[in-house]
Amino acid sequence: MQATLPPFRNEAFTDFADPQIKENMTAAIAAVTAQLGRTYGTLAAEQVVSVNPARPAQVIGTHAAATPAEIDAAIQTAQEAFATWSAGSAQERAALLVKAAGMVRERHLEFCAWLVLEVGKNWAEADADVGECIDFLEFYAREALRLDAAITPIQFPGERNQLRYVPLGVGAVIPPWNFPFAIMAGMTAASIVCGNTVVLKPSPDAPTVAERFVALMTEAGLPGGVINLLQGGAEVGSALVESKHVRFIAFTGSKKVGLEIHERAARTQPGQRFIKRTILELGGKDAIIVDADCDLDAAVEGVAVSAFGFGGQKCSACSRAIVDERVYDAFCDKLAKRVASIQVGDPADNAYGAPVINTAAFERVLRYIEIGNAEGKLIAGGTAVDTPGHGYFVAPTVFRDIAKDSRLAQEEVFGPVLAVLRSKDFDDALRIANDTDYGLTGAVYTSSRAKLERARREFHVGNLYMNRKCTGAMVGAHPFGGFNLSGTDSKAGGPDYLLLFTQGKSVAEKVGVVSAHDEEEEQRMGL
Repeated sequence: MQATLPPFRNEAFTDFADPQIKENMTAAIAAVTAQLGRTYGTLAAEQVVSVNPARPAQVIGTHAAATPAEIDAAIQTAQEAFATWSAGSAQERAALLVKAAGMVRERHLEFCAWLVLEVGKNWAEADADVGECIDFLEFYAREALRLDAAITPIQFPGERNQLRYVPLGVGAVIPPWNFPFAIMAGMTAASIVCGNTVVLKPSPDAPTVAERFVALMTEAGLPGGVINLLQGGAEVGSALVESKHVRFIAFTGSKKVGLEIHERAARTQPGQRFIKRTILELGGKDAIIVDADCDLDAAVEGVAVSAFGFGGQKCSACSRAIVDERVYDAFCDKLAKRVASIQVGDPADNAYGAPVINTAAFERVLRYIEIGNAEGKLIAGGTAVDTPGHGYFVAPTVFRDIAKDSRLAQEEVFGPVLAVLRSKDFDDALRIANDTDYGLTGAVYTSSRAKLERARREFHVGNLYMNRKCTGAMVGAHPFGGFNLSGTDSKAGGPDYLLLFTQGKSVAEKVGVVSAHDEEEEQRMGL
């Protein structure tokens, strides 16, 4: 019988303006800071050293990188655990996710502090990440129960027809560093609540958050072998993708790596008896269209927070503002002033402007600023910012007069750099918005119902927002995933997501063959 859970509700945001909550958050950061520098696992030749991007000299944790033998052992352990984990009930698995969600909720600020220190999120961004993790756990628990109760559209006369969604087997979960709690936990939870077992390989830039999550799941009662944590870089991920025992790969990250995974997974290995499934959420070159008839101040604010929240390090971040020529100059003037007001500094002090994640990202963003200086006109930022901790900070940067076919208009920067493009009218704006390899998020600011309806039909993105920012998807309300080379439109946090981690099994039984006694027993058991 299906377990009953209260209706799903999104986790509330934390009010850090409350003096007591602010004090509690400061205490949580101090408590987590006291735990930094630990060694996780038995260190060998290869190590993963995580540092605070706002203070690179501060080591968050040192982790043992997995050897080839350890990768094989983790896959074998996951295979062995699958036999018993998959045989359990959906109710038991869902209950474990709900229990884990409650434990995260109790330690909300502690996990926020880990995110502040390991990846440089300010308090609000960290709060949203932890809240989304809780939402994924709660939502997928309910979705698993709903899927377990699936029925066939009809019962064929003379038969008992069933439709069961059964697990795939062992999967590889490869999450990103920019949402190292929510996406990591979400992909993992979706996998295991369906009865799969996984090998989890987090980003080398966020290994400690994953360690803390796996420890929490163990504390919640998850059996050994269901989640197998491996640390390491691309070589570990490649080995998982190419293993003949790994049936699916859930990956969130760059277009380049995602396409490589997709290609490698498509090659059948000797002895492999299944087609691997890839569940991919990749990059974006997301655009916000600003129409001449919109509330210009609202559009400026929406573009600014979409472009520079967490330093633009979101696949959903606005990286192109496409502005009607009739309001173009006024928009650029207002935007330049708004962006200049953004405070850049240590996230532990709750500064809004975040560091980029590492040295490579820092150098990449500065190269794109050089490109922007050649392709357009700089109206805000454009420089590195030195701070007391000598972190990887770049000032929020805006270039205007960018051509639609320029590099800054076509390539994903993944940092605090925004290109502003001029459009002749709404038709032109839609053409420019859709002229990209990507199709993840987008937004439109206009007061015209007709134009909103056109965008609903013609703006080719997986997540479209109207008269609001293009970031901040909420689990359940905004199933998340993109078109084109932004991924497989997996729609995380939506009603279709768990289907990707299962396979449908149709069972038809002729009635009247089983004895009457067995029929009565089956009815009593609810079968």
